[in-house]
Amino acid sequence: MHPKRKYGVEIESVAPESPAARAGIRAGDTLLKVGGNPVSDMIDYLFHKEGRELALELERAGRVTLDLAGGPEDPGITLKHFPVKRCGNHCGFCFVSQLPKGMRKTLYVKDEDYRMSFIYGNYITMANLTAADKRRIARQRLSPLYISIHSTDNGIRRRLLGNPKAPDVMKDLEFFRQQRLRIHTQIVLCPGINDGENLVGTIRDLYRFHPYVMSVAVVPAGLVPPVKAGLRMVEKEDAIDAVSIIERFQRRFRKRHGENFAYGADELYIKAGLALPDVSEYGELPQLENGVGMVPLFLHEAKKLKPATPSGLKLRYLAFTGVSFYPYLKTFTDRLNKKGHDIRLVGVPNGFFGPTVTVTGLLTGRDVLRGLGEEAASRDILLVPDTAVKEGEDMFLDDLSIADIGEALGIRTSLIEATPRGLVRALGGDL
Repeated sequence: MHPKRKYGVEIESVAPESPAARAGIRAGDTLLKVGGNPVSDMIDYLFHKEGRELALELERAGRVTLDLAGGPEDPGITLKHFPVKRCGNHCGFCFVSQLPKGMRKTLYVKDEDYRMSFIYGNYITMANLTAADKRRIARQRLSPLYISIHSTDNGIRRRLLGNPKAPDVMKDLEFFRQQRLRIHTQIVLCPGINDGENLVGTIRDLYRFHPYVMSVAVVPAGLVPPVKAGLRMVEKEDAIDAVSIIERFQRRFRKRHGENFAYGADELYIKAGLALPDVSEYGELPQLENGVGMVPLFLHEAKKLKPATPSGLKLRYLAFTGVSFYPYLKTFTDRLNKKGHDIRLVGVPNGFFGPTVTVTGLLTGRDVLRGLGEEAASRDILLVPDTAVKEGEDMFLDDLSIADIGEALGIRTSLIEATPRGLVRALGGDL
């Protein structure tokens, strides 16, 4: 971007044989405008090119070189990602703030960017939204967004955010309602602060904005010892109380709307020692990526599968998962073993973050090495769930690769989709 110009985005790549490539557009060119509209990031580009004749204005080496006019066919360009807006809150339960030193740099980025929320479903608090941001959200209909509420009591919310200047959350919610923009929300549950009657009040307040508030997820705070003053872990009784409140609201919402609206994270049910609801209770699974309904969905898909008995050479597989998911995956691998497969499943404890962290996605490569070291010698293939590594890559949180793990353990490795179908496919079985 030119230092005196507030718009323009560098083109990162151009697809071969695309209209842009045929027109001579190259990586490194700067996209200035689409249809006469300035472009400052990929959202502007997507918004202005949708459903219209394309007219791209570009710059190369300090001068405008090309005006590409054409039909509705995608021009085939990829723009460089925008710099991410950072979070200015100081939440005591923020996982990024609890990370130890020495991990990959990108893990320490605390994003608080509405564009990331719109594109990827990242949760934001709205604490840094400017008036211009709100105008753009409304103008370009950037919806749904994913908002961390925690509490509709501003005093409690500001305490949890560690930000005494956080704006009035009810006014922000009213903005979305007036603009008819939809949002999904979450409440990170911190016992003794936003549980009990405060949780009741927050869910009730959020329901006032339905249907623009589309869903509410209640998730337990993820805390890594030592825990900051004023916070404590969600224990069994806390989880039981929270689930009771959520299910009381669910009965009311189902009666009125035929859907639950408020949901408890799978981890709440696991901590409470309660049976997880059937996957049908989660509607369209609006909070799946937030750990709401993941286990019920897995169990539902596993139940539907009828894997065949293996044929040919029988291989000895080694698989692993986090401690919390182990009992559920073990039920499925036991069923596969009864069909003639040979899978040894290990629940790997988290030695890096500590025993309170039990999910597969936060295991490090060194955790896996420690957890599987004694098992690998008698196995042929290690199955690595894709949830354990960086999306699109093969790196664990501590930058050990799948190849590093295989070499250290002396075993072949295979990256698999962490679903029942993904596991069966990895075994070479029919679905």
